[in-house]
Amino acid sequence: MFVAYLGHLAALGTSVAWSFTSVLFTLAGRRVGSPVVNRTRLLLAILLVAVTHRLTLGSFLPLDAEPFRWGWLALSGLIGFVLGDTFLFQAFVLIGPRLSMLLMALSPVFSTLLAWVLLGETLTALELLGIALTLGGVMLVVADRQNGDSRALTVESPRQYIVGVLYGLGGALGQALGLYASRMGLVGDFPALSGNLIRLLTAALVMWLLAAARGQVRASVQAWRARPDALKFVIGGAIFGPFIGVWLSLLAVQHAPMGIASTLMSLAPVLLIPTSRALFGDRITARAILGTAVAFAGTALLFL
Repeated sequence: MFVAYLGHLAALGTSVAWSFTSVLFTLAGRRVGSPVVNRTRLLLAILLVAVTHRLTLGSFLPLDAEPFRWGWLALSGLIGFVLGDTFLFQAFVLIGPRLSMLLMALSPVFSTLLAWVLLGETLTALELLGIALTLGGVMLVVADRQNGDSRALTVESPRQYIVGVLYGLGGALGQALGLYASRMGLVGDFPALSGNLIRLLTAALVMWLLAAARGQVRASVQAWRARPDALKFVIGGAIFGPFIGVWLSLLAVQHAPMGIASTLMSLAPVLLIPTSRALFGDRITARAILGTAVAFAGTALLFL
Protein backbone atom coordinates (compact mmCIF):
# COMPACT_ATOMS: atom_id res chain seq x y z
CA MET A 1 0.00 0.00 0.00
CA PHE A 2 2.84 2.40 0.83
CA VAL A 3 4.39 1.85 -2.60
CA ALA A 4 1.03 2.35 -4.32
CA TYR A 5 0.62 5.71 -2.62
CA LEU A 6 4.26 6.78 -2.64
CA GLY A 7 3.57 9.69 -4.98
CA HIS A 8 0.55 10.84 -2.94
CA LEU A 9 2.49 10.70 0.34
CA ALA A 10 5.47 12.50 -1.21
CA ALA A 11 3.14 15.27 -2.42
CA LEU A 12 1.67 15.65 1.07
CA GLY A 13 5.19 15.74 2.49
CA THR A 14 5.99 18.49 -0.01
CA SER A 15 3.15 20.63 1.33
CA VAL A 16 4.34 20.10 4.90
CA ALA A 17 7.92 21.02 3.97
CA TRP A 18 6.84 24.09 1.99
CA SER A 19 4.68 25.32 4.87
CA PHE A 20 7.81 25.43 7.05
CA THR A 21 9.79 26.99 4.21
CA SER A 22 7.40 29.89 3.70
CA VAL A 23 7.63 30.86 7.37
CA LEU A 24 11.42 30.60 7.51
CA PHE A 25 11.96 32.52 4.27
CA THR A 26 9.48 35.18 5.42
CA LEU A 27 11.53 35.71 8.58
CA ALA A 28 14.76 35.82 6.56
CA GLY A 29 13.34 38.07 3.85
CA ARG A 30 12.26 40.66 6.39
CA ARG A 31 15.91 40.94 7.45
CA VAL A 32 17.87 40.86 4.17
CA GLY A 33 15.27 41.05 1.38
CA SER A 34 13.70 38.31 -0.72
CA PRO A 35 16.13 38.55 -3.72
CA VAL A 36 19.11 37.85 -1.45
CA VAL A 37 17.25 34.98 0.23
CA ASN A 38 16.19 33.58 -3.13
CA ARG A 39 19.76 33.42 -4.45
CA THR A 40 21.34 32.18 -1.23
CA ARG A 41 18.83 29.36 -0.67
CA LEU A 42 19.90 27.76 -3.95
CA LEU A 43 23.59 27.67 -3.01
CA LEU A 44 22.83 26.15 0.39
CA ALA A 45 20.47 23.62 -1.19
CA ILE A 46 23.10 22.59 -3.75
CA LEU A 47 25.56 21.89 -0.93
CA LEU A 48 23.01 19.80 0.98
CA VAL A 49 21.83 17.87 -2.06
CA ALA A 50 25.36 17.25 -3.40
CA VAL A 51 26.54 15.82 -0.06
CA THR A 52 23.43 13.63 0.19
CA HIS A 53 23.95 12.55 -3.43
CA ARG A 54 27.52 11.51 -2.60
CA LEU A 55 26.45 9.55 0.48
CA THR A 56 23.54 7.75 -1.17
CA LEU A 57 24.49 7.46 -4.85
CA GLY A 58 28.30 7.55 -4.71
CA SER A 59 29.07 10.84 -6.47
CA PHE A 60 28.64 14.56 -5.90
CA LEU A 61 27.13 15.12 -9.35
CA PRO A 62 24.92 12.95 -11.61
CA LEU A 63 27.51 12.95 -14.40
CA ASP A 64 26.19 9.67 -15.80
CA ALA A 65 22.77 11.17 -16.56
CA GLU A 66 21.83 11.13 -20.24
CA PRO A 67 21.82 14.45 -22.13
CA PHE A 68 18.06 14.43 -22.57
CA ARG A 69 17.63 14.27 -18.78
CA TRP A 70 19.95 17.25 -18.30
CA GLY A 71 17.94 19.12 -20.91
CA TRP A 72 14.49 18.45 -19.42
CA LEU A 73 15.57 18.91 -15.79
CA ALA A 74 17.57 22.06 -16.56
CA LEU A 75 14.48 23.43 -18.34
CA SER A 76 12.40 22.50 -15.29
CA GLY A 77 14.80 24.39 -13.01
CA LEU A 78 14.67 27.48 -15.20
CA ILE A 79 10.88 27.45 -15.44
CA GLY A 80 10.25 26.60 -11.80
CA PHE A 81 12.99 28.35 -9.81
CA VAL A 82 13.74 31.30 -12.10
CA LEU A 83 10.71 32.25 -14.20
CA GLY A 84 7.93 30.88 -11.98
CA ASP A 85 9.29 32.38 -8.76
CA THR A 86 10.05 35.69 -10.50
CA PHE A 87 6.46 35.94 -11.73
CA LEU A 88 5.12 35.06 -8.28
CA PHE A 89 7.31 37.59 -6.46
CA GLN A 90 6.30 40.30 -8.92
CA ALA A 91 2.64 39.42 -8.36
CA PHE A 92 3.21 39.83 -4.61
CA VAL A 93 4.40 43.38 -5.28
CA LEU A 94 1.57 44.35 -7.63
CA ILE A 95 -1.53 42.69 -6.15
CA GLY A 96 -0.42 41.37 -2.75
CA PRO A 97 0.10 37.89 -1.31
CA ARG A 98 -3.56 36.95 -0.81
CA LEU A 99 -4.65 37.26 -4.45
CA SER A 100 -1.28 35.98 -5.70
CA MET A 101 -1.60 32.74 -3.72
CA LEU A 102 -5.21 32.41 -4.82
CA LEU A 103 -4.02 32.46 -8.44
CA MET A 104 -1.23 29.99 -7.62
CA ALA A 105 -3.92 27.56 -6.46
CA LEU A 106 -4.81 27.21 -10.16
CA SER A 107 -1.52 25.39 -10.80
CA PRO A 108 -3.09 21.91 -10.27
CA VAL A 109 -5.71 22.77 -12.89
CA PHE A 110 -2.98 23.62 -15.39
CA SER A 111 -1.07 20.48 -14.38
CA THR A 112 -4.11 18.27 -14.91
CA LEU A 113 -4.75 19.77 -18.36
CA LEU A 114 -1.08 19.43 -19.38
CA ALA A 115 -0.97 15.81 -18.23
CA TRP A 116 -4.16 15.06 -20.14
CA VAL A 117 -3.04 16.74 -23.39
CA LEU A 118 0.68 15.87 -23.39
CA LEU A 119 0.90 12.65 -21.36
CA GLY A 120 -2.50 11.09 -21.98
CA GLU A 121 -3.23 10.86 -18.25
CA THR A 122 -6.89 10.50 -17.33
CA LEU A 123 -8.49 10.75 -13.91
CA THR A 124 -11.58 9.06 -12.51
CA ALA A 125 -14.66 11.01 -11.52
CA LEU A 126 -13.79 10.43 -7.85
CA GLU A 127 -10.27 11.81 -8.36
CA LEU A 128 -11.60 14.88 -10.17
CA LEU A 129 -14.04 15.44 -7.32
CA GLY A 130 -11.17 15.13 -4.85
CA ILE A 131 -9.12 17.70 -6.80
CA ALA A 132 -12.09 20.08 -6.94
CA LEU A 133 -12.78 19.80 -3.20
CA THR A 134 -9.11 20.19 -2.27
CA LEU A 135 -8.63 23.26 -4.46
CA GLY A 136 -11.92 24.71 -3.26
CA GLY A 137 -10.80 24.33 0.35
CA VAL A 138 -7.40 25.88 -0.38
CA MET A 139 -9.05 28.83 -2.14
CA LEU A 140 -11.39 29.38 0.82
CA VAL A 141 -8.40 29.49 3.16
CA VAL A 142 -6.30 31.76 0.95
CA ALA A 143 -9.20 34.11 0.21
CA ASP A 144 -9.81 34.47 3.94
CA ARG A 145 -6.20 35.29 4.85
CA GLN A 146 -6.12 39.10 4.78
CA ASN A 147 -2.63 39.38 6.19
CA GLY A 148 -2.24 43.08 5.63
CA ASP A 149 -3.15 43.30 1.94
CA SER A 150 -5.54 46.17 2.59
CA ARG A 151 -3.13 47.97 4.93
CA ALA A 152 0.11 47.43 3.05
CA LEU A 153 -0.97 47.43 -0.60
CA THR A 154 -2.85 49.90 -2.75
CA VAL A 155 -3.57 48.89 -6.33
CA GLU A 156 -3.07 52.23 -8.06
CA SER A 157 -4.66 51.47 -11.43
CA PRO A 158 -6.63 48.83 -13.35
CA ARG A 159 -3.49 48.23 -15.41
CA GLN A 160 -1.49 47.36 -12.26
CA TYR A 161 -4.22 44.93 -11.24
CA ILE A 162 -4.37 43.25 -14.66
CA VAL A 163 -0.58 42.98 -14.94
CA GLY A 164 -0.41 41.58 -11.41
CA VAL A 165 -3.04 38.95 -12.20
CA LEU A 166 -1.15 37.99 -15.35
CA TYR A 167 2.04 37.59 -13.31
CA GLY A 168 0.15 35.41 -10.82
CA LEU A 169 -1.23 33.24 -13.62
CA GLY A 170 2.29 33.08 -15.07
CA GLY A 171 3.57 31.78 -11.74
CA ALA A 172 0.87 29.10 -11.63
CA LEU A 173 1.49 28.06 -15.24
CA GLY A 174 5.26 28.09 -14.64
CA GLN A 175 4.86 25.70 -11.72
CA ALA A 176 2.76 23.35 -13.86
CA LEU A 177 5.20 23.47 -16.80
CA GLY A 178 8.10 22.91 -14.42
CA LEU A 179 6.43 19.76 -13.09
CA TYR A 180 5.83 18.52 -16.63
CA ALA A 181 9.49 19.08 -17.59
CA SER A 182 10.56 17.28 -14.40
CA ARG A 183 8.28 14.37 -15.24
CA MET A 184 9.89 14.04 -18.67
CA GLY A 185 13.40 14.15 -17.21
CA LEU A 186 12.65 11.53 -14.54
CA VAL A 187 11.27 8.81 -16.82
CA GLY A 188 12.63 5.33 -16.25
CA ASP A 189 12.94 5.63 -12.45
CA PHE A 190 15.80 8.13 -12.62
CA PRO A 191 16.71 9.14 -9.03
CA ALA A 192 14.66 12.13 -7.94
CA LEU A 193 17.62 13.34 -5.88
CA SER A 194 19.75 13.57 -9.04
CA GLY A 195 16.93 15.40 -10.79
CA ASN A 196 16.72 17.90 -7.96
CA LEU A 197 20.47 18.54 -8.13
CA ILE A 198 20.37 19.21 -11.88
CA ARG A 199 17.47 21.65 -11.42
CA LEU A 200 19.25 23.47 -8.60
CA LEU A 201 22.56 23.75 -10.46
CA THR A 202 20.88 25.25 -13.51
CA ALA A 203 18.74 27.69 -11.57
CA ALA A 204 21.60 28.84 -9.31
CA LEU A 205 23.92 29.41 -12.27
CA VAL A 206 21.37 31.53 -14.11
CA MET A 207 20.29 33.52 -11.05
CA TRP A 208 23.84 34.36 -9.93
CA LEU A 209 24.86 35.27 -13.49
CA LEU A 210 21.90 37.65 -13.63
CA ALA A 211 22.88 39.07 -10.24
CA ALA A 212 26.44 39.61 -11.46
CA ALA A 213 25.20 41.32 -14.63
CA ARG A 214 23.10 43.68 -12.49
CA GLY A 215 25.90 44.33 -10.02
CA GLN A 216 23.99 42.73 -7.14
CA VAL A 217 26.54 40.19 -5.91
CA ARG A 218 28.35 42.65 -3.62
CA ALA A 219 25.02 43.86 -2.25
CA SER A 220 24.10 40.26 -1.38
CA VAL A 221 27.35 39.78 0.54
CA GLN A 222 26.90 43.09 2.35
CA ALA A 223 23.34 42.15 3.32
CA TRP A 224 24.57 39.00 5.03
CA ARG A 225 27.35 40.87 6.81
CA ALA A 226 24.81 43.36 8.11
CA ARG A 227 22.29 40.75 9.26
CA PRO A 228 24.06 37.42 9.95
CA ASP A 229 21.18 36.50 12.27
CA ALA A 230 19.04 35.82 9.18
CA LEU A 231 21.29 32.98 8.06
CA LYS A 232 19.74 30.45 10.42
CA PHE A 233 16.33 31.05 8.84
CA VAL A 234 17.71 30.64 5.31
CA ILE A 235 19.48 27.42 6.28
CA GLY A 236 16.26 26.05 7.72
CA GLY A 237 14.30 27.20 4.68
CA ALA A 238 16.83 25.64 2.31
CA ILE A 239 16.55 22.32 4.17
CA PHE A 240 12.75 22.21 4.04
CA GLY A 241 12.38 23.90 0.63
CA PRO A 242 14.83 23.29 -2.25
CA PHE A 243 16.30 20.24 -0.48
CA ILE A 244 13.52 18.14 1.11
CA GLY A 245 10.48 19.84 -0.43
CA VAL A 246 11.63 19.80 -4.05
CA TRP A 247 13.04 16.27 -3.68
CA LEU A 248 9.63 15.07 -2.46
CA SER A 249 7.86 17.00 -5.22
CA LEU A 250 9.89 15.17 -7.86
CA LEU A 251 9.08 11.84 -6.22
CA ALA A 252 5.44 12.88 -6.30
CA VAL A 253 5.29 13.63 -10.04
CA GLN A 254 7.31 10.48 -10.70
CA HIS A 255 4.89 8.16 -8.88
CA ALA A 256 1.48 9.87 -9.06
CA PRO A 257 -0.63 11.51 -11.78
CA MET A 258 0.48 15.11 -12.25
CA GLY A 259 -2.92 16.56 -11.41
CA ILE A 260 -3.17 14.68 -8.12
CA ALA A 261 0.44 15.38 -7.16
CA SER A 262 0.10 19.09 -7.90
CA THR A 263 -3.17 19.26 -5.93
CA LEU A 264 -1.72 17.63 -2.83
CA MET A 265 1.32 19.91 -3.08
CA SER A 266 -0.98 22.96 -2.93
CA LEU A 267 -2.08 22.30 0.67
CA ALA A 268 0.64 24.48 2.26
CA PRO A 269 -1.72 27.47 2.90
CA VAL A 270 -4.03 25.15 4.85
CA LEU A 271 -1.20 23.61 6.86
CA LEU A 272 0.14 27.09 7.63
CA ILE A 273 -2.94 28.16 9.60
CA PRO A 274 -1.76 27.15 13.11
CA THR A 275 1.82 28.31 12.43
CA SER A 276 0.66 31.71 11.17
CA ARG A 277 -1.54 32.05 14.22
CA ALA A 278 1.35 31.31 16.59
CA LEU A 279 4.05 33.39 14.88
CA PHE A 280 2.25 36.22 13.12
CA GLY A 281 -1.00 36.55 15.07
CA ASP A 282 -3.28 35.68 12.13
CA ARG A 283 -6.91 35.12 13.07
CA ILE A 284 -8.42 31.68 12.56
CA THR A 285 -11.89 32.35 11.18
CA ALA A 286 -14.87 30.14 10.48
CA ARG A 287 -14.11 30.34 6.75
CA ALA A 288 -10.56 29.11 7.34
CA ILE A 289 -11.87 26.18 9.40
CA LEU A 290 -14.43 25.35 6.70
CA GLY A 291 -11.78 25.57 3.97
CA THR A 292 -9.50 23.26 5.93
CA ALA A 293 -12.28 20.70 6.36
CA VAL A 294 -13.16 20.82 2.65
CA ALA A 295 -9.51 20.53 1.60
CA PHE A 296 -8.91 17.53 3.83
CA ALA A 297 -12.11 15.89 2.59
CA GLY A 298 -10.83 16.28 -0.97
CA THR A 299 -7.45 14.90 0.08
CA ALA A 300 -9.13 11.85 1.59
CA LEU A 301 -10.96 11.22 -1.69
CA LEU A 302 -7.66 11.25 -3.59
CA PHE A 303 -6.43 8.38 -1.43
CA LEU A 304 -9.53 6.23 -2.04
